[in-house]
Amino acid sequence: MTDKIVLAYSGGLDTSVAIPWLQDKGYDVIAACLNVGQPNADMDFIQKKAKQVGAIESYAIDAQDEFADEYVTPVIKANALYEGDYPLVSALSRPLIIKHLVEIAHQHDAVAIAHGSTGKGNDQVRFEAAIHALDPQLKIEDPIRDFHWSREEEIDYAKEHNVPVPIGKKSPYSIDANLWGRANEAGILENPWNQAPDDAWGMTVAPEEAPDKPTFIDLTFEKGIPVAIDGNKLKLSDLIKSLNKLAGENGIGRIDKIENRMVGIKSREVYEAPAAAVIMAAHHEMENLTLERDVAHYKPLIEQQLTNMIYEAKWITPLFDSLMAFIDDTQKVVNGVVKMKLYKGSAVPVARKSDTNSLYDENLATYTSADTFDQEAAAGFIKLWTLPATVYEEVNHVHSKKPEDK
Repeated sequence: MTDKIVLAYSGGLDTSVAIPWLQDKGYDVIAACLNVGQPNADMDFIQKKAKQVGAIESYAIDAQDEFADEYVTPVIKANALYEGDYPLVSALSRPLIIKHLVEIAHQHDAVAIAHGSTGKGNDQVRFEAAIHALDPQLKIEDPIRDFHWSREEEIDYAKEHNVPVPIGKKSPYSIDANLWGRANEAGILENPWNQAPDDAWGMTVAPEEAPDKPTFIDLTFEKGIPVAIDGNKLKLSDLIKSLNKLAGENGIGRIDKIENRMVGIKSREVYEAPAAAVIMAAHHEMENLTLERDVAHYKPLIEQQLTNMIYEAKWITPLFDSLMAFIDDTQKVVNGVVKMKLYKGSAVPVARKSDTNSLYDENLATYTSADTFDQEAAAGFIKLWTLPATVYEEVNHVHSKKPEDK
C-alpha cells in the first residue's frame, strides 16, 4: 500500500511541481489549500488543478472566519507588531494551515506532510514547529528546500510531468497575502537602497494620491475586539475586509522595513496592512482610556514576548497560552468607540469614549472651577513619593555635596 502525504497546496508552479516530485518519491499526494483571505483566490480552480496534476484527493477549505476569530484576534488584543512595525501577516496563517493539514492527515492515515518553503525563510520553521507540536510522528517533506532547482530546471521538470507552466512574464516578487495584509519580497526589493516601485504595492494607493479630504470612522470595541464601523456590526473577517478597502484607498498601511529573520539573516520586506494599521491604532487608544495605569505600563512587556513568540513559531506552547490568559483578562474592560481620522497614509485617533469602562474623569482632569482634585493632598504625596531618595541622599550625599567637600 502506497504511503499518503498531505501537501500544503497554493496552486502555483512550485507546489504544483511538488505533486509529481512527491509521487516520484513514492507517495500518493493529497492536496489542501486554505482560503485565509488571499485576494483573487479561485479555490474551485485550485482544487481542480491539484487533481489534474496528479493528486489523489484535493481540499479547498474556507478558513477566513477561523483565521480572523482565532488567529488575528490575539494579535489585536496584544498590539502585536514585530520589531515595532510588522503586524505578523504571514506568521499568523501558518499554524492554522498546519492544524488543518494534520487533521486531513489523520483522516486519511497519511504518514507525512509537505510544504513549499525555502531553506532561508521563516515559514519552514513555522510549518514544521506546528507539525512537531501537533503530531511528531508525521514525517515532513519540503520539495523546494530539497531539490535546489533553478527556475529553468523547475520549468523543464514541469513540462516533463505535464504540469501547466504559467504563460507570460513572471512576477519578480514573492508575495504572500491574507486577510490581515500582504507581504512582498525579492526582485528589486532585495537591494535595500532601491525604493519600492509602484508595482510592489497591491492593497494601497500612494499616500500622495489619496483623497484630499480626510475620512472619519467610528470603530467600536467589545472586550478588545472591533465589532462595528460607524455603528454597523460586522463579523471580524468582514470588518477587516471593509477596512482594508477603505484604509487602502487612503494610502494607509504601507510598511517598508529591514527585518531580522529567525535563521539569522536580515531581509528587506514590503508589507501592506491597511486594516491592521487602523485597528491597532484605535485599539491602543481605547486601552489608554480604559486600562488602569499599572496594567497599561506592564502589558507592553507581555506584548513584546508574545509578538516574538508568534514570529518565532512558538504559538503552540504553554508559555504562549499563559501569556494570552493575561492578555485576555486585560481586555474585559476595553469597550468603547474610537473615532479615527484616515488621511493620506495616516490613521490617527481623534476622539474616544467608553460609556462603561472609561477611567477618565473630566472633573479631576479639568483646570476650570469644576475641578474636584484635592490640591492640598499633592504636597504630602510628593513628600512621600520622594522619601526613599531623600533619605538616601541625606546619608550618602551623592548629589548634594558642598563645593568644599568635593
